[in-house]
Amino acid sequence: MEELTVLAMSGATTVLGLVVSDLWEQAKARDWRLFRRRGPGAPADGEAGEGTDRDAEQVVAELETAGRELVTARAAGDGATAAAIEEHWRERLLRTLRDDPAAVAELEEIVAAFGTPGTATYVIGGVNHGPAFQGSRILGDINVHVPRPPAPRPRPDQVPALTAAFVNRTADLSELDRWFGPPEPTAPGAPPRAAAPPVGIGVLHGLPGVGKTATAWHWAAGARERYPDGQLYVDFAALRGQSGGDVSEAVAMCLRGLGVADAYLPDSLQERAALFRTRTADRRLLVVLDDVGDPAQVRPLVPKGPGSTVLVTSTSGLGELALDGARILALKPLDPAGALRLLVEHGGERIAADRDAAARLVDLCGGLPVALRIVAGRLVTDPTLTAAAPAAELTDENHRLDALSLGGEHSMSAVLNPTYRLLPPDAARLYRHLGWYPCATHDVESAAAALDAAPAATAPLLRRLADDGLIERIADGRFRMHGLVRLHARERARAEEPPGAEAALVARVLAHHLVLTALADRAIREDRLRVADLGELLDGARNPFAAATGSAADPLAWLESRSADVLAVLRAGAARGGLDTPVWQLAEAYSVLFLHRRALGPWRESLELGAAAAAAAVAPAAEARLRSLLSRPLLDLGEDERARTALDTALACAEVAGDTVVSASVREFDGRYWDRHDPVRAVASYRASLELNTRAGEARGAAIATYFLGCAQDAAGEHVTALATLDDAHRMLTECRDPRMAARATAALGVVHDHLGDPGEAMRVLEDAATTLRAERATHYEARALVALADIAERTGLRRADVPGWLDRAAGIHEEGGSPLAPALRTRLRAWGDE
Repeated sequence: MEELTVLAMSGATTVLGLVVSDLWEQAKARDWRLFRRRGPGAPADGEAGEGTDRDAEQVVAELETAGRELVTARAAGDGATAAAIEEHWRERLLRTLRDDPAAVAELEEIVAAFGTPGTATYVIGGVNHGPAFQGSRILGDINVHVPRPPAPRPRPDQVPALTAAFVNRTADLSELDRWFGPPEPTAPGAPPRAAAPPVGIGVLHGLPGVGKTATAWHWAAGARERYPDGQLYVDFAALRGQSGGDVSEAVAMCLRGLGVADAYLPDSLQERAALFRTRTADRRLLVVLDDVGDPAQVRPLVPKGPGSTVLVTSTSGLGELALDGARILALKPLDPAGALRLLVEHGGERIAADRDAAARLVDLCGGLPVALRIVAGRLVTDPTLTAAAPAAELTDENHRLDALSLGGEHSMSAVLNPTYRLLPPDAARLYRHLGWYPCATHDVESAAAALDAAPAATAPLLRRLADDGLIERIADGRFRMHGLVRLHARERARAEEPPGAEAALVARVLAHHLVLTALADRAIREDRLRVADLGELLDGARNPFAAATGSAADPLAWLESRSADVLAVLRAGAARGGLDTPVWQLAEAYSVLFLHRRALGPWRESLELGAAAAAAAVAPAAEARLRSLLSRPLLDLGEDERARTALDTALACAEVAGDTVVSASVREFDGRYWDRHDPVRAVASYRASLELNTRAGEARGAAIATYFLGCAQDAAGEHVTALATLDDAHRMLTECRDPRMAARATAALGVVHDHLGDPGEAMRVLEDAATTLRAERATHYEARALVALADIAERTGLRRADVPGWLDRAAGIHEEGGSPLAPALRTRLRAWGDE
């Protein structure tokens, strides 16, 4: 212990003893000089300083009051109050000694002159304060008061108890144990550990209602033995709105928990924080700080005792605390299995009795614990309610938040409202607009389009929403909003935004996605047939896929990663009037993805939306193009009759449009339908397509028609003719610099070689084609080549060892695209495993 601390302790004991003794009048003069010192710059001895006499009188009055309160506390056996009074004056003396070195000698003189109370005898009004008394006469009764032993230090236990069963979060609780559990034993030969374990800081963060507080309380309940000196708790939500006073009051609350009376709480935050560190210096404590909004609320409440821990909950990650050594853990919504356990635990038998309804509730609540508990609470409080009833209510997005309410503060809206109300106006406006945003994810640019603002102005608003836990940062610079949070944002938008705002937002977001999707489409294949004329829209637009940008994005990878978002925008645009033209234009541009990635469901839906929009816009060329494209996923899904209907409509629209190139394309798709039903009619359709493309000067269109013509000739048994036609197609496609289609022609040549009785050459050519198609990311056609290889190997016995690998790769491709061919391929593969 440093010398000044020892002197301050001795001085406080001496002075407090003097003020209740006959020697106090004698000691006052020296005390005045000591306590009116103010550190550097104070008047020297013998000099008058303004206000110093008044200061000294105030100190004397305070000392005398403290002395009387100390006597009263001791007489009442209130050791905690007595200790608090003594500690207050020790701290005050210590600050004086540190601020003014001249005070050290003066205090040493006072202690030497008057001794330490408790070893001397002081008498007031016939009462002896001391262990010994000597007198010539004693009149009256003698009462001996034996002082009680010092009261034990308070051991706070302030963290609230959970009133409901806690389930799940096993991994999160284990992580907290790993962070703050007892140190592992030192391995033999390893350097010794530091004697005092450090003070730990942990942050649990996540969106409102995700279970941060419950997790912290549950962990604290199981960690009592690790913190023998107690647990302190502060709920900052209850202190919020005190104009910055919340931190100071939080420290005061903790000091009270440690036995400091209000009369001895310092006024300033700095002094309170210093006293908190002093009070906790030899204690091992857990401090739980709930609903923290800023790192500055944490730092004054970090205890000094080795092995202590501060556990913080917050909607924000409080990343600045990482500089203080904090460990940060993001709590996510529960997975389906964990959410179901929570629902069963809280909802009782009616949840367990209807697992299908329970699974729907878990999905509709998005795994958010607070929502699941509200649903369970409704079941518990209404004995007539079945699990299917709230599941049906929650299915309707427009009434989902209403269904997630038990009234008053027990509702999803009540959970989110406090965080929303604290948002600055611009961030609150972005929050409301994101409630209308149709996609599951967004980046800065798309959020800026929704807000009708510049990306530079939108980026800090997104960061604020992320810091408040209202949106979540995910990969690739994007953000995601939980479904229930989005519904709350939409609720606020409907209440606070002007009429027409939602329609305007959808139009802006649709235009934004149209530009990017069209640029990606052109980056993948510039000379692909397109009906939409987007030159004016794209002129001057920033192109993230252009090599000139220095870090060009992969257009196909971008489309694949944004596929769900583009489809959501198409749905939103199609649901509103007046947006038919940009809807069909987006559907046309989006279709390039499915020429490389055969996701049949999204492909069909997007083309159905686009074709309907083109019809509404009276754009026959666009409708012909989109309905002919629609025939492809319909055929792959086995819906041949619907494909035929789409093609008949496309042929009629192409005739109305009078566009030769569009007519040639529709004839090509017509031939592909007839490939399955009438090879002779297929040949006729491809010849018509080839003639129209040649007349229009469409070299690539003619090359593609030639390729399909060769395939149809092979299917019709004209193998030699087909070989020549496909050789021409391969040459033409190579000249058009279309390696993807040229590889498809190579695969078709392999099939023809097999039909001509040369399986060895067929397998060589097919394997080359599969390799190129994989490199071109045309996986659907790669799968076709692999299945053809397996067919030849099974029939001829050539390269049988390679068959399982080919079939497994092909089955995986079809499964990823949702193809109905996948199960048959898996069955075929299992049969190989049984051999």
